[in-house]
Amino acid sequence: MEIMEFLRKEGIRDELLAEVEHFRSCYKVSDEVKSRIPVPQYSYYGREVWEEALTAILAGENLLLSGPKATGKNVLAQGLSRAFGRPEWDISLYINTDASSLIGADTFKNGEVTLRKGPILRCAEEGGFGVLDEINMAKNESLAVLHATLDFRREIDVPGYSRVPMSEATRFIGTMNYGYAGTRELNEALASRFMIINMPVISEENLARLIRGKNPGIVPDYADQFAKLFDEIRRKCEGGEISTKALDLRGLIASVKLMKGGLPAVKALELGLVNKCFDAYERQLVEDMITVRFPGDLGRDRIFQ
Repeated sequence: MEIMEFLRKEGIRDELLAEVEHFRSCYKVSDEVKSRIPVPQYSYYGREVWEEALTAILAGENLLLSGPKATGKNVLAQGLSRAFGRPEWDISLYINTDASSLIGADTFKNGEVTLRKGPILRCAEEGGFGVLDEINMAKNESLAVLHATLDFRREIDVPGYSRVPMSEATRFIGTMNYGYAGTRELNEALASRFMIINMPVISEENLARLIRGKNPGIVPDYADQFAKLFDEIRRKCEGGEISTKALDLRGLIASVKLMKGGLPAVKALELGLVNKCFDAYERQLVEDMITVRFPGDLGRDRIFQ
């Protein structure tokens, strides 16, 4: 389904979609980077969050998507790039990220010293959407180079080279969650340069819709049962009974795909969810949740029509 059709079905306001269409017509994409416009494998369900994100980007703001695991931060970021028809640069941030890896560094080419442009610089020049993944894992010193890029100046001062103005179409979308090893408090100066959306957990109803959308032909009752299982695992995590290792939305979707390939449901869920737990007690709890809901012989012929 084309992204604009999907957004209309989600109930996004017509005037907002008209502004998105106007944005797409105003800012063209060069042939060199058209292949970077993503084609999302998953859709983000949630009208209110979509409207908040679209409005912020149309207002010229950068976004920070904050929330716990399995809330669809990267799915929404990719969907926004697609909706606005912009090339996307995925920029993974980690403890050793430095300015040269973000902006660029000198290199030799044809016997001359030239600038090898980093993803931030290329994104800025091409009017792309830069997804700053796990932004709170990077050192604050390295992200300081982005301050002029993310505020009203909208420019990049490349040491030894000219100052580069950003395209009017360029936006940056940061993603983050607290609690992962290696994360830290986000620098206040950096946080002030984003509009922040606290991503809600996916509802049971929307998860069932996602499963049905990715697996045409699945029996609706089983899509609902898989969604209920995931919600039960989430509640166990929130209650502190187990860690979040088994709370893996990608693992659940992949498990359903394995069922379509002929693997029994219990075995597929073991590969996608149970085996993510390395503690015997947690494994047993997750296994029990699965076996209570699904018989051991449940196979493709009953799950799919």
